[in-house]
Amino acid sequence: MEKTKKEEIERWYDDHSDAILKFILMLVKDYQQAEDLTHETFVKAYLSYDSFQQNSSEKTWLFRIAHNVAIDYFRKQKPLSLLKDFILSKTDNTPLPQEMIELKETSLELYQALEKLKEAHRKVIVLRKVQGFSVKDTATILGWSESKVKSTQFRAIPALRKQLVKDGYIYEETV
Repeated sequence: MEKTKKEEIERWYDDHSDAILKFILMLVKDYQQAEDLTHETFVKAYLSYDSFQQNSSEKTWLFRIAHNVAIDYFRKQKPLSLLKDFILSKTDNTPLPQEMIELKETSLELYQALEKLKEAHRKVIVLRKVQGFSVKDTATILGWSESKVKSTQFRAIPALRKQLVKDGYIYEETV
């Protein structure tokens, strides 16, 4: 029996809504707004379900919609710096209290450094390194060429390292 459009979107929501929420939250910095935009992402996916041609995975397609929803949101807002006051949300896999404090401090340093990068660098790092998308999928989500993703990532990683060092985080090169 073939799944209905509603059942498929519900499955996609179950599988991908947390990751999309985190992605949007990193862009808009407001949890309530990120929840609204995540909901809007799935409404748009439902409305344009028939246009999904499966040239990419549903996850890539949904992230592309989420990216466009966030861009539309920013177009309607005053210019804002991205990722300010970002709060990292944790899943229920809670480590021990000391590990949690160390993880939170490290994550906070990373996200504070990410805030200071160019928007393009931040997007590529989040999609490639945090969300784990391929170069091809990242290009699809951002509407860029694969070579632009690669060159931006090539510049973004050293820029992030430099920012972490500048902020007092000690980066040790492994030999």
